[in-house]
Amino acid sequence: MPTIHSNDAGPSNDAGPSNDPGPSSDAGPPGGAREIDAVLVVSFGGPEGPDDVMPFLRNVTRGRGISDKRLAAVAEHYHLFGGVSPINQHNRDLIAALSDELARRGAALPVYWGNRNWSPMLADTVAQMRDDGISRAMGFVTSAFGSYSGCRQYSEDIERARAAVGPDAPVIHKLPPFWDQEGFLSAKADCLAAARQAEPTAPVVFTAHSIPESMAATAPYIAQLNEACRRVAARTGAGEWCLAYQSRSGPPQVPWLEPDTGDELDRLASEGADAAIVAPIGFVADHMEVIYDLDIEARQRAEAVGLRFTRVPTVGTHPAFVEMIADLVLAPPPAPCPADCCLR
Repeated sequence: MPTIHSNDAGPSNDAGPSNDPGPSSDAGPPGGAREIDAVLVVSFGGPEGPDDVMPFLRNVTRGRGISDKRLAAVAEHYHLFGGVSPINQHNRDLIAALSDELARRGAALPVYWGNRNWSPMLADTVAQMRDDGISRAMGFVTSAFGSYSGCRQYSEDIERARAAVGPDAPVIHKLPPFWDQEGFLSAKADCLAAARQAEPTAPVVFTAHSIPESMAATAPYIAQLNEACRRVAARTGAGEWCLAYQSRSGPPQVPWLEPDTGDELDRLASEGADAAIVAPIGFVADHMEVIYDLDIEARQRAEAVGLRFTRVPTVGTHPAFVEMIADLVLAPPPAPCPADCCLR
């Protein structure tokens, strides 16, 4: 989501704390694919029309004391695109591709979809799963890297939804972040390689969502991002690359991860570069934070300092990425994250 400045230090996808993340989403994994009867895709959500925009933004920022005046300014970003965030259609496309891949493997599991901030809301989806007789499901969150807002908070969201549904809610085992999975890395490398054919000597600026430094201190976020960037760059022969952060929110006096993407573009221009390839590795879909913060704001910044600007697509429904999700769903799941990881 585009930047929202507030008096709260949480990132733009921070829906507030939970006192009990609960054991079912990230502990006690099921024994393998034969013991699950569904898949649940969990995502952030986004508006699907002009009338949805302000209610959606209020959901995102609930409890953070942000005025409607500030939200209205951010709403204009969505209205540039008809009030529709691309994230929901991306999730529909991803679910269709995953369903096809599972069926191809002879494991035609139903794939459900629930969001943190907009319809279909997670609690409504879990209730539907209960009504459909689902007892155990794998939960795949569309967030590749470990941080409170990108991992642990989704576990809390799942458990909050299960608690709202009641004792008959299905057990949902949330899969851990997938930043180091072959399918994710190879899909991203394919996307970057295509961009480098047109600009083979341009430096690569990998981008990810900025988070408060205090949040990063309790999570493997920075280390995972740097390692993923290194691996993708190595696969494509990109000799010059850097990691930058985008889409920060919160008051300016609170330290957030830097450098900012725009500042890195300025730096490259000052050092004599004439082009830059911007690769959003921290996002899996071309949603609003990509199409506004990069395709509009970062592109304008690059053009202002004389850089040719190429933006690499996100992995989206790349076949390798979809196959990776199916692999994770059908294989015995790895051990859950440590209890003290990615604390708020």
